Amino acid sequence: MPRNPLAAARRAHWYDDEAGPLVRPYAMTGGRTGGGEQQFDLIAVVVSELPDPALAPDAPELPVGPEQAQILRRCLGTPLSVAELAADLDLPVGVVRVLLGDLLAAGLIRVNRPVPPALLPDERILQEVIHGLRAL
Repeated sequence: MPRNPLAAARRAHWYDDEAGPLVRPYAMTGGRTGGGEQQFDLIAVVVSELPDPALAPDAPELPVGPEQAQILRRCLGTPLSVAELAADLDLPVGVVRVLLGDLLAAGLIRVNRPVPPALLPDERILQEVIHGLRAL
């Protein structure tokens, strides 16, 4: 018999009732930690490629997990960034990146990546455009 029965009971019930069912992040991703071939920037915008359920009510159920289904539902009419998805789903960004990699590989989402700073126009050019517009 344990020395302290209260401590043993606490170890057996290590989370409170309000926490609900607990799933470890590695269980959601199958133990994977990378997003596959793709690297998802935090500000990359994710768009669902699924047809609108109102327009296609006979669409079959997708073979995705519950977290991936949530991502698809959230991005259906509203494009969201990777950071917004992680915050909305209350999941670590690393987990969301792995789930997005699976969805992208399956063709269920489209990802619009931000423009790299090297491809943005020079600040000097923008200043000249502003001065030209003011001169009009």
